[in-house]
Amino acid sequence: MTRDPRHDILFEPVRIGPRVARNRFYQVPHCNGLGHRAPRALAAMRAAKAEGGWAVVCTEEVEVHPAAEVSPSIEGRIWSDADIPAHEGMVQAVQAHGALAGIELVFPTPRANHDSRLVPMGVRAGPVGSGGIDPWQARAMDADDLRDVRRWHRAAVGRAIRAGYDLVYVYAGHGLSLLQQFLSRATNDRSDAYGGSLANRSRLLREILSETLEEAAGRVAVAVRIAMAEPDIDDGLTREEIAEVVGMVAEAPDLWDFCMGSWERDSPTARLAPEGFQEAAIRGLKALTTKPVVGVGRFTSPDTMAAQVRGGLMDFVGAARPSIADPFLPRKIEAGEADRIRECIGCNICVASDNLAAPIRCTQNPTMGEEWRRRWHPERIAPRGSAARVLVVGGGPAGLEAARALGARGYEVALAEAGARPGGRAVREARLPGLSTWARVADWRLGEIARMGHVAVFPGSPMTAADVLDFGAAHVVVATGARWRRDGRGRRHPRGIAVAEGASVLTPDDLLDGAAPGGSVLIYDDEHYVMGSALAELLAGQGAAVTLVTPAPLVAAWTVHTLEQAAVERRLVGLGVRLRTRTALVRIDPGAAILRDEVTGAADSLPADAVVAVTARAPCDGLAAELQARRGEWADHGVAGVTVIGDALAPGTIAHAVFAGHLYARNLDTGAGADDLPFRRELPFPGEAG
Repeated sequence: MTRDPRHDILFEPVRIGPRVARNRFYQVPHCNGLGHRAPRALAAMRAAKAEGGWAVVCTEEVEVHPAAEVSPSIEGRIWSDADIPAHEGMVQAVQAHGALAGIELVFPTPRANHDSRLVPMGVRAGPVGSGGIDPWQARAMDADDLRDVRRWHRAAVGRAIRAGYDLVYVYAGHGLSLLQQFLSRATNDRSDAYGGSLANRSRLLREILSETLEEAAGRVAVAVRIAMAEPDIDDGLTREEIAEVVGMVAEAPDLWDFCMGSWERDSPTARLAPEGFQEAAIRGLKALTTKPVVGVGRFTSPDTMAAQVRGGLMDFVGAARPSIADPFLPRKIEAGEADRIRECIGCNICVASDNLAAPIRCTQNPTMGEEWRRRWHPERIAPRGSAARVLVVGGGPAGLEAARALGARGYEVALAEAGARPGGRAVREARLPGLSTWARVADWRLGEIARMGHVAVFPGSPMTAADVLDFGAAHVVVATGARWRRDGRGRRHPRGIAVAEGASVLTPDDLLDGAAPGGSVLIYDDEHYVMGSALAELLAGQGAAVTLVTPAPLVAAWTVHTLEQAAVERRLVGLGVRLRTRTALVRIDPGAAILRDEVTGAADSLPADAVVAVTARAPCDGLAAELQARRGEWADHGVAGVTVIGDALAPGTIAHAVFAGHLYARNLDTGAGADDLPFRRELPFPGEAG
């Protein structure tokens, strides 16, 4: 296939100071939970993107000094010369594929300094802002501290240059950076030469930028990443102030990277914002400078990307999450195969990994973060290890990914799906408000399978144990999913919830199957992810009087990790949903629910025509049990093995299910895991520590 000429503009080279990017695809800095803990894995992950066609591949935020480190998050570090070799590994891996390597240097304050235990410091004295509620404070930085910060940043620039980076960042975005906090009246109430007027508040930014340019001396490009505004904060940065700051130094850096004032606003889930959601914010900023501009917007459509460039909004199409979901997105557009892009679904599982200090993962791309430790490549997979046929029972996320990846290896695969349409929970949950992009999990895999003549999909084909045995496949994969429990068993109620005769109890599956309870409906959310709040939104939109009850202190508490909790709660309040947190559901009676306050123990009754129990899910493991009961017959039917994967084994997120399918496909006929260690570890090595 040939590239669509409408997309030619995306493949024009662009100069960034002393460097030239081969095209307009720019992987902006993003966190990943690998950082200083896993430099080999980090290098391999970034290298996959460079190989996939991204012209610029940047690090995550890289701390310049232990006086402001971001533990427990695992980010990059360039504290001393001892850190240079790890950075050299990433730079060389990226440059080997013809991409430019960029580093985002950061001094984030005021931080808790859990690791270094240095006394925190910030623009002003006050509580540390580490995303938690640590009960200690930072001291205000004095003139000596500011000189130290400038010296540490300049030293980090020198180390970055020695490591071989092509581009070095001056960072003033996302609410984390000391430079943004100096810029903003919301965080800067100083009365010295660094406070008061905008000229004073921008002084440290201008000083560090000037010193970075001096240190770079034309050897590397220098970028400024800066927040476009802080609209959600009293006395926060305004668009007019940012335009004025840009005007002060418009031509000094080699590139401008514009972002939102907080991570939550810069990386909202698809539930909260569509593709291209930053267009209104960035419009007009490019006119302030002749230097190239980077913008983001969770772009997956090449038509949208090209329109952003043609419309004069940006020179580079920036991406973090789309580059995670498909590291080869640029190559696919270049080859005229845009329909094969593994599109980001905007679920922020990648963000959650970083917030949990875990290696990065992705719902769409199960190879993300596994490039080094499992030797997985996003586009290449080992050929089959035998001529064995494989039967996959269940066409949900796990089954689809197993069938797709097995087919990519060359196996003859039959996928039997009981329902009329494959996709399982991915397509069912995509019907909920804001979750339509989740259907991409099924759509992409079905599209890839359709290209394979040796993978057959059979919808409307429920399977019994006898059917499976008679099919005659050597390997059987049971991916039959799970169903929501009706008895209330879950985290808070391991033995279930008492239900009186005549009470109306529904599950999320009932609603996804079309049930639409009216009147007063109580949703009891003991899952704490998206389901309870999404169902509340669905029913409120249908006219029901909804009360969401949860034993957690927050509504949809786990979505703190995906950056959407506060926004989801605001949305529910706006829809008139009543919220009760720290409240347990102890009994369901006809027309009423008996609740107990988790703090005081006081009980009360709430009228409820129906109760929706969002607690735990039960694996649909009946077929697996039947097959195990007939294990003695396997050999007679040519069955070498039966493996249960995904929700049918242990319910989790869709990301868990996709990973389970991919893991099975990668390991079949390879002997993987024979030594009881599932992946390589990055072990410390002898030598002097730095």
